[in-house]
Order: sequence, then structure tokens, then C-alpha cells
Amino acid sequence: MRPDAYVNICPMASPSSENKDLGAFVRTPSSFRNLISRNPTSPFPAEPGRYHLYISYACPWASRCYSFLKLKGLEQVISFSVVKSKFGKTKEGDDHIGWVFPASGTEEVGARPDPLNGAKSIRDLYELANPNYNMKKYSVPVLWDKKLKTIVNNESSEIIRMFNSEFNDFAANPNLDLYPSHLSSQIDEINEWVYDGINNGVYRCGFAKKQGPYNEAVEKLFEALDKCEDILGEQRYLCGSSLTEADIRLFVTLIRFDEVYVVHFKCNKKMVHEYPNLINYTKDIFQHPGMSSTVNMAHIKSHYYGSIPSINPLGIIPIGPNIDYSSSHDRARFSA
Repeated sequence: MRPDAYVNICPMASPSSENKDLGAFVRTPSSFRNLISRNPTSPFPAEPGRYHLYISYACPWASRCYSFLKLKGLEQVISFSVVKSKFGKTKEGDDHIGWVFPASGTEEVGARPDPLNGAKSIRDLYELANPNYNMKKYSVPVLWDKKLKTIVNNESSEIIRMFNSEFNDFAANPNLDLYPSHLSSQIDEINEWVYDGINNGVYRCGFAKKQGPYNEAVEKLFEALDKCEDILGEQRYLCGSSLTEADIRLFVTLIRFDEVYVVHFKCNKKMVHEYPNLINYTKDIFQHPGMSSTVNMAHIKSHYYGSIPSINPLGIIPIGPNIDYSSSHDRARFSA
């Protein structure tokens, strides 16, 4: 694979492009942006059984959608399936690689064939939804409409908002509001600097092609992590005493940090488990009902270390650090 190929196909880094002159990683927008609504007259009304979520356990953007599905109790409302952890050829006759489905349910634990369309790859779904789609960026998550046989949305930040509010008539946990109106401006503000410095920041470190952009990205990354550490020294969650969208968006990066980003993306200035508040906070969220099932570390490590030969050409998977996120934490001290 050519050195810049991963950023054009990776779900975490895709859709994306790279500024080759400056050597800095630049992410481009998602392409399917329809919205599901509680309004029954909407082109995409909220209906139980109509929609399907395609994810990868490896992808933090897809995992935050799966987290919302689990937290809201939507498993019986929105079906989901998981692709293989490693990239494969998406179509016979060309060299494109990306997310593929296993041939059987036993090929890889946790992954299964596409149950709806018999697709061999996520690329097949994009081309089924739009035969003229030619962006060569076939990312997860994919929120699929079974009725219209099309992609509703592939932008995770919009999918999680839909899951939070539009399916409450059918959700097992309708009263859980991860984006409450009285905290919305605070959540938006936190999301902005967490995304820029941390969620996307690790990719800017990992895919930098010159020392200057790397130095800038890594400095910004650890400034943001330090800021989170300070906030979490005063309160249980980023916005106070309640779990919100901002926490889930941060969590999906933190859970991958020590196992992958420290080594693979050269984010080795400090590990999350060396931050007392961040590591206990990560354990706290991991232990929230439903959240542990969204984390498949075998898929995460297999994908990152096995799908980016420009960074790890031999595909060797580091053995550690194997942190036990189910162990005790101290965050209950903020409960009073």
C-alpha cells in the first residue's frame, strides 16, 4: 500500500485527504448527511426495525455510535453488524483495500457477514446506495435504511444525536439524555477542542509526514489531555456530574490510547494510565452498563497494527499493556 493510502480509506481517518506540501493530516467531511426524525412525515422517520448500523469495533467514530445504541437501549430497534478487523480487497479487479465482511460467522470472532444485502465490503454498500459514488472513501459507521436500501448517514456526530433523541418512543432508556439542552453549549465547546486536540489529534500525530506538523500536533494533543486531567480532578465527568455525549466522544480515544496510539501514532510523551484522573475516568465509563461490550481490544489492535503497512510494515502486534479497565476506580468520590 502506498504511504498515503490509509488516510484515504481508513474509517477513522476517512473521508480524508492530506496536505502533502505541509506534511500535515487534514480530514475532509462525510458524504451522506440525511437525518432521521421523530416526525412521521420525514423522508427518514424513526421506525423500529427499519435501520441498520454497520460498524467496526476498531473505529472510534463507529464505536461511539454503537455506544449510543447500547446506552439508549436500542438493540431491539436498530440492528447492527460488524466488519472484519483488518482491511481487505474490496472488489476483484482493482487494488482498493478497505473494510470487508467475513465470508462466514466463524471467520473472525465478533465479525459476521452482511445480513441484509450480501455485501462483500462496505464499498459495496456505498455503490449500492449511489452507483455513481466515486470518492474512493468507504468509511464506517454506515447507517442504512432497509426500506429504501440506501445510506442515511455516515457522519458519526450526527448519528449519535439521532440515536439520543429521535428513537425515544422505542428506546429502553428514553430518559437518558446525553445531549441535554441546558448543557448543549458546554458540550459543543468541549467537543470542539477535544476533537481538534485529541480525537483527530492522534491521527495528526500518526500521519504527519514532516517533523514540524508532528511536533505541533503532539504538543496540542498533550495540552488537551492535561486540560481534561485538570477538569476531571474537580468533577466526575467533563460537564459535571452527568455522563454526556462529550464523555463518550473522549472515551473512544482514551480506550485506544495506551494500547495503540502511544506506539503506533508516536503519542508517547505520556500514557493515559499515568494520568490519575483520566485512567480512573476511563474505567468508570467502561464499567457503565453496556459500554464494555462496545470495546473489542482484539479487533482494535489487529486493525491498527495490521492494516497500515506504511507505519507497521511487518504487522507485528505489541503484546501490552493490557490494562484491566474492569478494575476498581475512584470516581464515585464525586457522587455525593
